[in-house]
Amino acid sequence: MVLVALCGLGSSPADPYQTIAGFEKARSLGKGALAGYLASKDPGLAARAALAIGRTKDPHGAVLLQRHLRDKDDAVRAMAVYGLGLLGTGAGAPGIIIAINGDRSSAVRVAAIDAVGRYETAHVLRGGSEPAAALALVASMKADRDPRVRGRAAAGFEAFHLGVVADFASRELANALARERDDDVRWHIMWTIYRAYAIRVPREVLTTALHDPNELVRIEAVRAYGRLKNKDAMPALEPLLADPSWRVQLQTLEAIRALRGEPPTEHLKEIPPGIHVPPIHPQRYMDVAPLPRPTFSGKPSAPDPQNILVRPRLRPTTSALMDGPMLGPHPRVRIRTTKGTFTVTLYPEWAPLTVENFLNLTNRGYYDGLRWFRIVPDFVVQTGDPSDNGEGDAGYTIPAEENPLEQRSYVISMGLNYAGSNPIRDSAGTQFYITLSPQLHLDRDFTVFGEVTSGFDVLGRLVESDRMTRVEQIPDSR
Repeated sequence: MVLVALCGLGSSPADPYQTIAGFEKARSLGKGALAGYLASKDPGLAARAALAIGRTKDPHGAVLLQRHLRDKDDAVRAMAVYGLGLLGTGAGAPGIIIAINGDRSSAVRVAAIDAVGRYETAHVLRGGSEPAAALALVASMKADRDPRVRGRAAAGFEAFHLGVVADFASRELANALARERDDDVRWHIMWTIYRAYAIRVPREVLTTALHDPNELVRIEAVRAYGRLKNKDAMPALEPLLADPSWRVQLQTLEAIRALRGEPPTEHLKEIPPGIHVPPIHPQRYMDVAPLPRPTFSGKPSAPDPQNILVRPRLRPTTSALMDGPMLGPHPRVRIRTTKGTFTVTLYPEWAPLTVENFLNLTNRGYYDGLRWFRIVPDFVVQTGDPSDNGEGDAGYTIPAEENPLEQRSYVISMGLNYAGSNPIRDSAGTQFYITLSPQLHLDRDFTVFGEVTSGFDVLGRLVESDRMTRVEQIPDSR
């Protein structure tokens, strides 16, 4: 294939992955260039092009992606389906619904579940497609052999809570919770009940889940109880104030506040009395020497596609690879704070421009000394603002890089500006957050670009007077 010059970034040829990132950044189909990459015999390159087409949000890309819904390569099919979901036009909906249960690849089944959720949110499921999608999700949640897919199917029902299938969905979720044995699937089910069906399921479903052995199931059950808007629910919650999990304890405090009609805690200034904050354990990677910091001149600027990391290559062929890194070394950043140190591993194959931006800021020392200006109990810890109040940045924005990585506990994502209650796409800059528990409702809009891989306990001790003392890149993972 003849390489195409990066759109607006000079005339010299570039690595094809850098070229794709350039068109993606410009939100352009490249006058047929991305279609050419999509037709490549290299399945990794074709899969990356499919994702880029979806990220352009150009509806003209739908016809390109539909041609690959039966591609012989699992990764290309998965990214074509996922890309159609990003476009949100409803194109190919019948085939995508069939793929939820009918495709041989777990990666494609994950992508299809995501796509129908986006279609439902965009109100583009026509005729009988909405009930058909709900039936497909139920079949997947009940019987898919891959627990990752079953969990995704359960979470997919969150998008349907305002539709004609809401009562049906609530019954099926309650039934699935009673019979499911996989912990990962169970917390997905309970998360969906909390988000969308707490007042529809029988109270005993929530009460039983409050005593579940799995910490995440208890967290979501506590949240669901907080949605009941009935003070008579408080006695069931009060014993969980002594739960061995600090996350359950914090969420119980918040649920009781909700039942009392009090506003949620938006800024954690101090650890509430009685909370069992996690003990500090010996940290990994503390003795690893940081990489030398390059010398920079001038102010930080938006990432250049010509500088992105092009390896590992993106080729998600399984459900696990749709929710994590590809094989190969990944950049790592060590974040020292006033309460301890933790390490994050970054995923450039899923978010190359975001990772380039984060590493650039890290190696400039931009993050050193900044305050954790927003800590919401059992939700997120957020930082990255030089003004320390949530209103500042470096004077530029970067494009969103939506991807299928779930906003599970301890993922790192870019913050966005808002218009009212709606996040503004392509408004990220320097602020980032780390989730403290699953926040799957953020999947559709926010860019996940890595996850915490060491030092989780530190996050449970942070309050808003704490700061990052030094953020530094260390050698890549192996």
